[in-house]
Amino acid sequence: MSETGQVTTAQTRVGAAESLVGAARGYSGCGGDQAVPVKHDVYEICRLQLVLLHPWKAKYPEIKALMKPDHNLLWIVTCMVITQFIAFYLVKDLDWKWLMFWTYVFGSCISHSMTLAIHEISHNAAFGNCKPMWNRCFGIFANLPLGLPYSISFKRYHLDHHRYLGGDGIDVDIPTDFEGWFFCTPIRKLAWIILQPLFYTIRPLCINPKPISRLEVINLLVQLAFNALVYHFLGVKSVVYMLVGSILGLGLHPISGHFIAEHYMFLKGHETYSYYGPLNYLTFNVGYHNEHHDFPSVPGKNLPLVRKIAAEYYDPLPQYTSWVKVLYDFIMDDTLSPYSRVKRTLTGDIKLE
Repeated sequence: MSETGQVTTAQTRVGAAESLVGAARGYSGCGGDQAVPVKHDVYEICRLQLVLLHPWKAKYPEIKALMKPDHNLLWIVTCMVITQFIAFYLVKDLDWKWLMFWTYVFGSCISHSMTLAIHEISHNAAFGNCKPMWNRCFGIFANLPLGLPYSISFKRYHLDHHRYLGGDGIDVDIPTDFEGWFFCTPIRKLAWIILQPLFYTIRPLCINPKPISRLEVINLLVQLAFNALVYHFLGVKSVVYMLVGSILGLGLHPISGHFIAEHYMFLKGHETYSYYGPLNYLTFNVGYHNEHHDFPSVPGKNLPLVRKIAAEYYDPLPQYTSWVKVLYDFIMDDTLSPYSRVKRTLTGDIKLE
């Protein structure tokens, strides 16, 4: 939503299928009641999405031309990896206080940005859909300066998030019942935001555990070998910079406002929100989230063009201009909690990654 809180609703939208098939999950404060999830057949959702997408494709055929790889990712990600390698060397002899300072001020920013580069790569934006294994290998390369094996597992769960947004037991972006019940006061919500990396790690194991794939094992082994090399040649402080930077960047950090901004219902009836602000330059335009969910095959670089082409649909939607304000409002507003999400119970032929 705009910072003034004034909202106008769009008459038509590609992602309107989401509001047609969703049920609000307990839009309330501490220990609030949960709405009973509504069952929806997967084929019904697909049919609604196709019906709503078709007019867009006819009206804006130029959007299809934006569905192509972003080869700029190759050199941008490579430069980011090299930058972190240089940072590992520069911090190895710092005093601990300065190490932690630069870990938060610089390392956490580039680490969070790298997770969003991996998000782009998970959509095959680097090499295109015709070279999936090239994208997976490049994702493992991008993962190196994070210290935590993330890339392959993220892709498996993230595609479920797109196919079955809010699906109960499927979409691990939906907080658990415990999170919604317990983290509901300002202090607890602050703690929840700080602990986001922990919950995003544990939640898949509780909600939608999947058998470990061969690529996940490779991702793990490559990452452990890299971490060992960093420790051997540069020492423990470089490893601390790498690991703590990733954890801090995904916790209480301005960029982490996108976790809350994307799908938490600050306004009833609006499930997905876009952010149009300067931090998009550091996050591969992940703030253009309505556009991304409507056209996940369009790389982040081109999402502003999607908005420009279809401005009559996107401009009237609720939107944000500050992720920091999103975090503040979420913490301080008693009507908001991890329960402020749409949750769906799906039936039919569900195909998981």
